[in-house]
Amino acid sequence: MKEEKGQPEDFSKKGFRSGFVAIVGLPNVGKSTLMNQLLGTKVAIATPKPQTTRFNIRGVLTGPDYQVVFVDTPGIHEARELFNRLMVEQAVRAIEEVDGVLWVVDASQRRPREEENILEILRRSEKPAVLALNKIDLVKKSELLPMIDYFSRLYPFRAIVPVSALERDGLPELLDEIVRLLPEGPPYYPPEMVTDQPERLLAAEIIREKLFMLTRQEIPYSTAVVVEEFREEPEKNLLFIQATIYVEKDSQKGIVIGKGGQMLKKIGTLAREELEFLFGKRVYLDLWVKVLRGWRKEEKLLRRLEFPYF
Repeated sequence: MKEEKGQPEDFSKKGFRSGFVAIVGLPNVGKSTLMNQLLGTKVAIATPKPQTTRFNIRGVLTGPDYQVVFVDTPGIHEARELFNRLMVEQAVRAIEEVDGVLWVVDASQRRPREEENILEILRRSEKPAVLALNKIDLVKKSELLPMIDYFSRLYPFRAIVPVSALERDGLPELLDEIVRLLPEGPPYYPPEMVTDQPERLLAAEIIREKLFMLTRQEIPYSTAVVVEEFREEPEKNLLFIQATIYVEKDSQKGIVIGKGGQMLKKIGTLAREELEFLFGKRVYLDLWVKVLRGWRKEEKLLRRLEFPYF
C-alpha cells in the first residue's frame, strides 16, 4: 500500500499527518455511507442490503494538516462460498496493512456474538482503533452510555464516538479522533483526489447498486457487472459505456431483464442518471445480461469477471 507515497512540497510542513485507515464491521452497519459522508462525495455504493461492498475501496480525504486514506472493506461475516470467503479475506488483510482501524458498529441492532469475531481480529492485529457507534438516531440516549462502557472494557480504543452517518451527527468529532491515529508524514495522493478507483470500476459499481436496489431475494447476490467498453467522445461531450450483467441462472436473467425489458430499462435509467451526475457529461449506457453458471464458486470464473482479488 505504502509504496505510492509522494512528497509534494506544499505538504512538507512539520506536523502534517497521513495514513491509511481501514473501515471494518459486520455487514450492513453503514461503513460505506459513513465513508461517503466523511468524504463529502460518493465513492462507494451503499444500499440497505447486507454485503453490498465486495472489495476494498479507497477514499481520500485531505485537510489543511492531514490526509486520511480510508479503506472501505466488505462486511466481516461467516463465509462458506469461495466468493464470500475472498470478501472477508480482503477485509482482514486490510487491517494488517493500515495505520489504524475504524470499527463501525450498528448501535441500533447489536450482534454481540458476531462482534466478538471482529474483536479477536483487532486483538491479534494490535492496531490503534477508533470505535464508531453508528445509527444513534435510532437509539434512546439512555442506552448509549452503557454501550460505551461495555465496549471500553473490551479493547483499548483510542476513542468511542456515537455517530449517525445519515444525519451527519458526530462526524466532525469522529474525524478528529481518526486523524489522531495517523503518524506524521507527507500525503500519499494529490490533494484534489478523492479515490484511486478506476472510472470503469466505479461505473460497474453504480450499475450493481441499482441492481441491489431494484431486485430482491437471491438476485442481487447472484449478479456481477463488468464494464466491457468505456469510451469518451469529447466532440459530443459523451461517455459511451457498454456493460454486461452476469447472473447464475436463466430464470435470473429473465427477472433482471423483466417483462418487455422493463426492469433492465429501469436499472439502466437510474444508473445513467447517476453516472451523468458523477462524470459531468452525457452518458450512453448499453446493458446486456448473460448467464455464467456458478461464478461465485469457481476461481477461474471470478478471474474472468475481473474481481480484484487475484
